[in-house]
Amino acid sequence: MITVIGGIEHKGFGTGAWALVAEDGATYELLDCPRDLRQVGLKVKVNGTLNDDVMTLAMIGKVLNVNSFEILENRSSVE
Repeated sequence: MITVIGGIEHKGFGTGAWALVAEDGATYELLDCPRDLRQVGLKVKVNGTLNDDVMTLAMIGKVLNVNSFEILENRSSVE
């Protein structure tokens, strides 16, 4: 289990991919991203597990399965 604080982005590869860009600059692809996280610009705290045995079309970073999250700041624009 890891905890990551960062911002939500939507990457435009293929059909698109939801990403969490951590404060340290690391990018995580959010697999099966919860609907409430699908807002560009949210600052969030996410608890989850890394999924090392999954490949995605976007290949933007490690795949993170979200177990729980907290919205810290909402500077979003709805996608």
